[in-house]
Amino acid sequence: MNESPNCLICARELWEDETGRYACKPCERRIGDQLAAIAGPRGLYARLCLRMEPGRRAPGESVSGSSSPSIPANLQILDLTASGGLVSTLEEWVKDWASYGLAAPGTGGRLQHRIDQAVATLRLNLSRAVERHPALDEFAREIDGIHRTCSALVDGGREPVKAGATCLGCGHHFRFGLFDKGGADCPRCGQPHTRAQLLQPEQVDASAA
Repeated sequence: MNESPNCLICARELWEDETGRYACKPCERRIGDQLAAIAGPRGLYARLCLRMEPGRRAPGESVSGSSSPSIPANLQILDLTASGGLVSTLEEWVKDWASYGLAAPGTGGRLQHRIDQAVATLRLNLSRAVERHPALDEFAREIDGIHRTCSALVDGGREPVKAGATCLGCGHHFRFGLFDKGGADCPRCGQPHTRAQLLQPEQVDASAA
């Protein structure tokens, strides 16, 4: 149980209905969203794997030279998608949570299946971990780092463009992804904002990008 009156992740003061939790509700939602973005056939892991595939040839097109497969150009992507990479990191957290009675280790299989299984387990038990796991802030930082790194690599190494906005609820200034399709929650009070609200001329401060 968290004895601090503040969220261990964003440091804002916990609301009355969040007392005892290690993280506030907006941070919990953000962790869940980042985990969800990693898994699945269109998730960050699957898209990273696609970047490792050699370019396809047109039917009947011949290629001269060696028939050996080409060496991947981006070793960082290879490190992340290999057996000892991203999948191992997620599975280590599953094992760690299992020691607190918060999860059950997976059953193995192909790498994509293991990724999906680990993510599903962590998301399923996240609400309990927020209340019971003392290293939740470390977990959150690692998942955030994974999400940022994978997103940048999938986008060709470009950092997402950010803009600033002011929360309609508490007046807190925060940044959001300018080209994200969805809205954003205020990191301080959790107030949800639609994309239309974020893009109101009086709201957006493009200099914060």
